[in-house]
Amino acid sequence: MTTGAQTPTHPARPRRSRLRTFLPLGAAAWLVLEIWLLTVVAGASSGFTVFLLLVAGFVVGAAVIKKAGRRAFQNLNEAVQKGIAPASGGGNGLMMLGGLLLMIPGLISDALGLLLLIPPVQKALSRLAERTVERKLRAAGPGSLGDAFQQARMHRPDGKVVQGEVIRDEPPTQEPKRPLTG
Repeated sequence: MTTGAQTPTHPARPRRSRLRTFLPLGAAAWLVLEIWLLTVVAGASSGFTVFLLLVAGFVVGAAVIKKAGRRAFQNLNEAVQKGIAPASGGGNGLMMLGGLLLMIPGLISDALGLLLLIPPVQKALSRLAERTVERKLRAAGPGSLGDAFQQARMHRPDGKVVQGEVIRDEPPTQEPKRPLTG
């Protein structure tokens, strides 16, 4: 049976986001650039020098990740002992990311990893990330994950946030009284 509506010539599918479109291309370009830079440095010095740079980056990155993880665990342990919410771990997270970038073979990733270990850069990036997340949560609108997160928070008078839900005590609705028939 036909309804008179034309059939589409192509199946309807959602558009790909720009990130999904350009991320593989960017990763491939970064990989090619890293390999090219390693060959340039190896040609200017020696292959053994490049090998030592890569090993040193891996060792330093592992030490940075270990230190940041230890500090994050210590902060969490202190917060649990005091019975307060743990402080924002943006600095530790950026230190771990910097250590991971140091561990990845390549000179560009090493430079970015070292840049993330500088405290003013960490503070600036953590502030930028906080503002971006807050803006995305506000823009998400009602019915989104951000809205559910905001509704699940109760603000105490001293400014602290307590996770939980609000339960309202409302008086029971009274049914109209029926006349007594005798």
